[in-house]
Amino acid sequence: MTIPRTRPFGQKYAFVVAGVIFLALLAAAGVRAAPGVLILPLGHAFGWSRDTISLSAALGIFLYGMVGPFAAALMQAVGIRRTLIGALALMAVSISASAWMTQPWHLLVSWGIFSGIGSGCVAIVLGATVVNRWFVTHRGLMMGLLTASTATGTLAFLPALAAIADHGGWRPVVWTVAAGCALLIPLAWWLLPERPADIGLRPYGATEDEAVEPPRRNLLSIALGTLVTAAKQRTFWLLFATFFICGFTTNGLIGTHFIAMCGDHGIPEVRAAGLLAMMGAFDLIGTTMSGWLTDRYDPRKLLFMYYALRGLSLIWLPYSDFSFYSLSLFGVFYGLDWIATVPPTLRLATEAFGDRDAPVVFGWVAAGHQIGAASAAFFAGFMRTQGGSYLQPFVVAGMSGVIAAVIALLIRRRPRAELMPALG
Repeated sequence: MTIPRTRPFGQKYAFVVAGVIFLALLAAAGVRAAPGVLILPLGHAFGWSRDTISLSAALGIFLYGMVGPFAAALMQAVGIRRTLIGALALMAVSISASAWMTQPWHLLVSWGIFSGIGSGCVAIVLGATVVNRWFVTHRGLMMGLLTASTATGTLAFLPALAAIADHGGWRPVVWTVAAGCALLIPLAWWLLPERPADIGLRPYGATEDEAVEPPRRNLLSIALGTLVTAAKQRTFWLLFATFFICGFTTNGLIGTHFIAMCGDHGIPEVRAAGLLAMMGAFDLIGTTMSGWLTDRYDPRKLLFMYYALRGLSLIWLPYSDFSFYSLSLFGVFYGLDWIATVPPTLRLATEAFGDRDAPVVFGWVAAGHQIGAASAAFFAGFMRTQGGSYLQPFVVAGMSGVIAAVIALLIRRRPRAELMPALG
């Protein structure tokens, strides 16, 4: 079965493609968010400690990032559609299998290894690849919108999943997440052409036909060769460092431990998950706006502002009174800044490494994000088990955010005359 060549809406069909990718990113992020809901139910059901459950979450987050550059290379080798469908199927099967787990290693294999690999193929590198392939104008805005879906998926589904866990236990959560992944497979099959040229279109905003390069089939050569080349540039390591801290201060810490931290202060799971959902709603606004700003202003200055404000907010949170007003204030402020860092980071990567290699390079930079997130997920769980409090990990994360703000200003940009004209 093949995709019909014709599609409605002309060049605007690029937005249909972006919509499919938005939903896929939403689902994958929901997969990575679910362990935050499962920490307490699994602890009650099996007696597993928080550091044991956190280890599986950390492993999944780690693979979510490390698979990214290889996923970007796989998209160049076999295509976006095949990569996406295979990843959705892997997530659906591995998560479904976890419904029969009885040992901690079952959790590590299902929610850690296999779902981590699957979700790593449906991560921000997918958004970067699609944006560079389907859009010439408004790239920053579209990347902001697609990036927002990762945090929105991480947070928006949590109240519903928490309510399901509260009323039915952990297994209905498993079936719900698996079904969400499976339902997207036919949608991706029917609505996702490989390139605009495959349906007789140009990328959105293009004034002439795109030059389609032949696919590169050597997966390791694409992923590792691009890394070797990028690693010779100082810009790569600065972006990698800032994104490591980005992950350390977002999904690894807040996404995994916020509900449990609120539980320590007597706040029910469903209410804490509602606060995360509110963050997700504001993230959709903040990250989309960040993409709009990235099209217009120096991305380094944007990164400085985002990281500094995020770091200060994390330092403040454990010293707050955890009242409705203080948590709401934190939720709005932090939500606007959740992953607003992605559009300016991709912009800097594309400027430095070009349209073709930028998705793979960005995949390696995003790997740094997830290494940081995995580190925070395990570190916070370990420190909570050892010290009985989340104070220290939050203060450490906040201080690292301030450091990232300074690093961002050290990134050098190419002179404007040398920039890719498509970056607008």
